[in-house]
Amino acid sequence: MRINQRTLSKSVSFTGKGLHTGVKVEMSIHPAPEDHGIKFQRVDLEGMPIIPALSDFVTDTSRGTTIEQYGVKISTIEHVMAALAGMEVDNALIQINAPETPILDGSARLYVQEIAKAGFLEQDAPKLFFEVKEKIYYSDPKSGAEITLLPDPELSVELMIDFNSQVLGHQYARFHSGVDFASELAPCRTFVFLHELMPLFNNNLIKGGDMDNAIVIVEKPVPQEELDRLSSLFNKPSVSRCSEGYLNHLELRFPNECARHKLIDLLGDFALAGYPIKAKVIANKPGHAINTTVAKIIRREAKQYFSKPPLPIVDFNAEPVLDVQAIQQLLPHRSPFLMVDRVVELTDNRVVGIKTLGANEWFFTGHFPGEPVMPGVLMVEAMAQTGGILVMRGLEEPDRWSTYLLKIDQVKFKRKVVPGDVLLMVMEIVSPLRRNLVGMSGLAFVGDQLVCEGTFLAQVIKNK
Repeated sequence: MRINQRTLSKSVSFTGKGLHTGVKVEMSIHPAPEDHGIKFQRVDLEGMPIIPALSDFVTDTSRGTTIEQYGVKISTIEHVMAALAGMEVDNALIQINAPETPILDGSARLYVQEIAKAGFLEQDAPKLFFEVKEKIYYSDPKSGAEITLLPDPELSVELMIDFNSQVLGHQYARFHSGVDFASELAPCRTFVFLHELMPLFNNNLIKGGDMDNAIVIVEKPVPQEELDRLSSLFNKPSVSRCSEGYLNHLELRFPNECARHKLIDLLGDFALAGYPIKAKVIANKPGHAINTTVAKIIRREAKQYFSKPPLPIVDFNAEPVLDVQAIQQLLPHRSPFLMVDRVVELTDNRVVGIKTLGANEWFFTGHFPGEPVMPGVLMVEAMAQTGGILVMRGLEEPDRWSTYLLKIDQVKFKRKVVPGDVLLMVMEIVSPLRRNLVGMSGLAFVGDQLVCEGTFLAQVIKNK
């Protein structure tokens, strides 16, 4: 079933402070046209530069995800990206007047609430899902993080975290089609360990951090002087450690809130692949570095997949347009050199032919013993014969004419063709028959894989 792209019905706006910069940020999310994707626009800079929210532009993942192009940066984008992905928004323009998105309450909840209020507009273009066909695995030996993607007809995530923490323990979170992103994941806040705070402050970071937008985890009792210093940093009258190991008697929204927040981060980072994915994702100790690295892998494979020429839809149970007897009325070739068994599509400018490769084909015997492979020259010949059918069909008395190749160009072989394969050949006319010359482009597939492509120039000559 076709699923269309969608955008917001109207714009939404947010005001808050950046987590690391502490500056006041005004940000608005606007509807965008089909195939626009998600893009950020720095309206505070000259020329109002735009940065696509894609893994190609990720430059830093140390304390959040940062994208950059031509020296222009947007930081801590993972929560708004997760909100858009979780609410299935494909196209949006995010205008912002600072180098960092507002942290709000440290989760994606407020983003999701406003997006839901705005509503959605279904667009005419189809949503392009990248469906993982083969296992993708990536690990980071230094951190112990690893992510595996397995083929599956829908997106699901199983995520585990383990910080060797007595407070957190080993936490697990899941996402699948039955999980409501807005209520079960979006409210989960970012978290930080107390021992990380001072180094972050000293590195001029988390200027916008406070007790209201982060879970602060405390592993050990804290001296009063350090608590007093924290109250000064956070602008609070007092700061204390509760018995559960969190500052200021924090109440968790979920027992595994930290794992769920890591799942938000992963979904936001994966959205930078530029395509929604269908896969079972297993993530162990994920973080922005490995998330965005895997997003780059997904994006690279998705771009290769979507750049493939469209595979013709063939019903192999249907009667052929031309069977082998009808083909022999158009072509002079005969066994063992007839390389087209049937034609399943035939129009004025396009033909789709099929060659089923049995184990006893004559050329397999010597090419090569023990490793039978269809010679590339015969793949080209099969495509040329398929094109010949298209040309000869348009002639009166086709048995009085023959087509001869004058030139083949830009021929590429993508993979081996072996016994048992079914070669599907698509030939299209690119320059109609004129002065006995015709130009064609050709593609050959086995299954859904392109195995050969090229362009052909042929001459049509009357038989003597």
